[in-house]
Amino acid sequence: MTAAPISMVNLAAQHASLQAELEAAALRVLRSGRYILGPEVVAFEHEISQLARVAHAVGVSSGSDALVAILAGCGIRAGDEVITTPLSFFATAEAIVRVGATPVFADIDPKTLNIDLIAARERIGPRTRAVLVVHLFGRMVDPAPLAGTGVPVVEDAAQAIGASLPDGRGPGALGSGAALSFFPAKNLGAMGDAGMVLTDDAGLAERVRAIRVHGAPSPHVHQTIGGNFRLDELQAALLRVKLPSLSAWTARRREIAAVYRQAWADTPLGLPPAAPGCVWNQFVVRVPDGRRDALAARLASRGIETAVYYPTPLHLQPALAGLGGQRGQLPHAEAACAEVLALPAHAQLTPDEVGRVCDEVRAFFRS
Repeated sequence: MTAAPISMVNLAAQHASLQAELEAAALRVLRSGRYILGPEVVAFEHEISQLARVAHAVGVSSGSDALVAILAGCGIRAGDEVITTPLSFFATAEAIVRVGATPVFADIDPKTLNIDLIAARERIGPRTRAVLVVHLFGRMVDPAPLAGTGVPVVEDAAQAIGASLPDGRGPGALGSGAALSFFPAKNLGAMGDAGMVLTDDAGLAERVRAIRVHGAPSPHVHQTIGGNFRLDELQAALLRVKLPSLSAWTARRREIAAVYRQAWADTPLGLPPAAPGCVWNQFVVRVPDGRRDALAARLASRGIETAVYYPTPLHLQPALAGLGGQRGQLPHAEAACAEVLALPAHAQLTPDEVGRVCDEVRAFFRS
């Protein structure tokens, strides 16, 4: 008998036990007549602020728009520079460009794959207005190396809901504000696009609330240029159903990560370091000696899905060619992009499926 495929995400399995509650929430919104920025959004904002232990949570249309709203709310504009990582989804750099500023890239730490903040500190110049850190794959960046620079920190926490540093601080508590994404494949995913801004800064929260409705703090009074960044009632209601399960799902991801790290400790794989506060949005290994694609092909032939996050560093993306990025400028990020491979680590994996992934990866290196 052919074994069932193992996918990178299994939303059908995730939703199965919640189906009745999800349908009831959708029907509740349908019957309410309120579909944009209503009581479901207000309640969800409160629940997320409690989870994140921040003073303010502002629901928006996506994680990408959350980044734009934070940057705009911080007054970042044309002529400004924002330092960030070259190893992230394109939205990280795109948000900087969308507010008119210029991304400046600092290389990564080759072990954690997060931005190297010592390198970032060296890139600070007279036009630097922020450092945009990415808590990549659910692993948080400690901003301590930026202390004393006077440069604000903005957090792309799209992959890091529920993550924390050893001192207990989570997204939204490290700098000006943090952007969450509720894209369906995230640890807490909507049934479409949705996002959130987390901040302890009441002024920033107020500005973001205006920015999400075309820069209008009150109807028909547009004090700044914003956008249509509003969170739908339907998405908020569905996310509220899923939110109570997040803790258990995160615990399961951590269990799987621990199993993988132990199972592959004696292989040539570059394994992500242990981190109790990581939420493992992805479990990403480094496959040395040019064997990444061969391992991916071997696993695919056994019905195991993998993914590459990310094949091209941001400074070499065609849309940013005008910034003058060249190969060799950021060697750690460029080397990582040639080796990284994400393996299934979602909370719905069964013990047998985890065992299959472990065994097939080990078999590849024995062959």
